[in-house]
Amino acid sequence: MPDFPQEKRPAVIVAGAGPAGLMAAERLGLAGCRVTVIDQMPSVGRKLLMAGRSGLNLTNAEPLPDLLARYGEAASWLAPMIEAFKPADVIAWAESLEQPCFTGSSGHVFPVAMKASPLLRAWLARLSELGVRIQTRTCFKAWDNRRAIIDMPEGTRELEADAIVLALGGASWPRLGADGHWTKLFPQTQVRSFRPANCGAIPDWPQARLAEFAGTPLKRIALRCDATETRGDLMIGAQSIEGAPLYHLVPAIRKALDRTGHCTLSLDLRPDLDVEDIAARLARTRPRESRSNRLRKALGLDRLGRALVSDATTDADPRALALAVKQIPLPIAGLAPLDRAISVAGGLRRDALTPDLMVCDRPGLFVCGEMLDWEAPTGGYLLQACLSTGFAAGNAAADWLARENRLPSGKPDGTSGRS
Repeated sequence: MPDFPQEKRPAVIVAGAGPAGLMAAERLGLAGCRVTVIDQMPSVGRKLLMAGRSGLNLTNAEPLPDLLARYGEAASWLAPMIEAFKPADVIAWAESLEQPCFTGSSGHVFPVAMKASPLLRAWLARLSELGVRIQTRTCFKAWDNRRAIIDMPEGTRELEADAIVLALGGASWPRLGADGHWTKLFPQTQVRSFRPANCGAIPDWPQARLAEFAGTPLKRIALRCDATETRGDLMIGAQSIEGAPLYHLVPAIRKALDRTGHCTLSLDLRPDLDVEDIAARLARTRPRESRSNRLRKALGLDRLGRALVSDATTDADPRALALAVKQIPLPIAGLAPLDRAISVAGGLRRDALTPDLMVCDRPGLFVCGEMLDWEAPTGGYLLQACLSTGFAAGNAAADWLARENRLPSGKPDGTSGRS
């Protein structure tokens, strides 16, 4: 950290104590700023801790071009920021916090601890060493001429702020702090409305079927939407179907629903077998057995799988059954609501910001994380983008303060969290 008098250090407010905000605070602390992180919740990192319940998928080790493609329309916007703090840098940063990582299936990168709390504790200790102050139960309300207007239990106050970084999240998991209320601070033209992403889909099935099969998995299936295919496991819920293969298709499902009001996916119950293999297996079963028994014995289909095949065809011919197993129509009536989504699409538009994430008409105000208009599937891509944009916004704010002659030096060197 640069060594210069405390009174000469610029004051920066970071609003939001999730991964993006804490990363921005770390970079600003390393640059020598007096940083205060505020958050409306009683404690910090609540969504990060929730993600840790499933192991804390920090990033993905797939080749960088493939990783960037996961961000769809926002890939070109996020690319410079992710390239500046790429998956290898995320791993090095976590390990600098004494959290070694490993790469699991499909390139998913996890801390060995398989939870978020040790990483968060070490991260907060580092921020404390940098002089970063954390202030909870404090809600950001507005900015005005180098001041942040905040609400605290004691009432409304103003804090000195040479620069402000907003990391207030999207609108998913509002009970963890990201409620999307910040959108009222910006003109409507600068914000794309939030839509659910990485969420369940509501099948156009009778309610009785959902109730009957709630809690039943569909394992090792493939889903197709137009030319895109995903594989993995699905879970039938009381109101929707959930699972990573579906989450990856949500952008395409959303577009189809917007365009025509309906969407039909193709479900393959046995993606590792082709039609001929399946037909041959079915042909070897006893013709006198019921179709349900033949599907169970030849293919190991459970009761749900057999019911779906029965919906698709009444034919008992092996090839007709095989075709049905490979191409079950899955009509989708809608998507789960925002408050049940893992993440969101939408947010502050790219054209409302400079390339370094400063609001065009608000010098000194920077934005990062899920406030930005991007989306990505699960698999490490969400945390990667939050950390990378927080890294970028923190560095950009330090650079801007240096150009404004409020900070003797700009962004710190290195990406590991130590300058």
